[in-house]
Amino acid sequence: MSLVVALVGPTATGKSDLGLALAHALNGEAVNTDAMQLYRGMDIGTAKLTPAEREGVPHHLLDVLEPWQDATVADYQVRARAALQEIAGRGARAVAVGGSGLYVRALLDHMEFPGTDPALRAALEERVEQEGSRALHAELAAVDPVAAEGIGPRNARRIVRALEVIALTGRPYSASLPQHVYEVPALQIGLDCDRTHLDERIEARVARMWTRGLVEEVEGLVRAGLGRTASRAVGYAEVLGMLRGEITEDAARAATAAGTRRLARKQMGWFGRDPRVHWLDARDPDLVDRALELVAAADAGVLGPATEDPHPRRTLGS
Repeated sequence: MSLVVALVGPTATGKSDLGLALAHALNGEAVNTDAMQLYRGMDIGTAKLTPAEREGVPHHLLDVLEPWQDATVADYQVRARAALQEIAGRGARAVAVGGSGLYVRALLDHMEFPGTDPALRAALEERVEQEGSRALHAELAAVDPVAAEGIGPRNARRIVRALEVIALTGRPYSASLPQHVYEVPALQIGLDCDRTHLDERIEARVARMWTRGLVEEVEGLVRAGLGRTASRAVGYAEVLGMLRGEITEDAARAATAAGTRRLARKQMGWFGRDPRVHWLDARDPDLVDRALELVAAADAGVLGPATEDPHPRRTLGS
């Protein structure tokens, strides 16, 4: 199997466009690593490439779940690893594209998935409803501060999962998280740019979402049925609030932009901690050539360790 090329980094940095360019140059097929693009019908709000925009490049792990289903990393890993084998069997190169850090790690790294207990999970979810996610996050911080640091206090689903695993295994949840060791040979290329430019890209993306019909898309999804995971996605949650009459449309747009900016910071925090990522400036006019040089060096076994590129990451995280 050829090295998998994984394009990572914050949202709105152009990973999809670079993925297409690399796929054309490398006889590649794209593998989605964006959790929300797994869902059928969630197209505009996730910036999913349309079939025409995919330029004939085969894309895997898009539109594999209904919006009322809950995505799981374990299920994703099985599907994505199978896709890698299929791509390799055709003599093609897998180009993984997306900013969901846990899904990237599930694709590339050794990652265990402890079992579940429906009754225990239901009890924890009931506590979230009664006590709030912050109360359970404080409980997690007391028993597994490493896990709590990596899970935001509003991420109820991951908090519940962490507490469930701790109760089932008697070990810290963080002990089951992946290490920075590839199980699938890969090259990770990160795209980044300074905060001001990224914020401008995000504003432009949100404007396009509204122009292309995000509100109508969400209305259709509501009629078909939206699950908890899908309904909490950035853009979708804000439009749902608007449709319920809780906020105005202008407020929904502003909240979507703000939520996307927060998501970008979170993604940068996740990928910025991975020393294996080779960072490129998303605004570089020779971006495709730079990326292809990294692939060629990795294929030849002469690529050095990922270097610190302090300008984009420090500016974005400041």
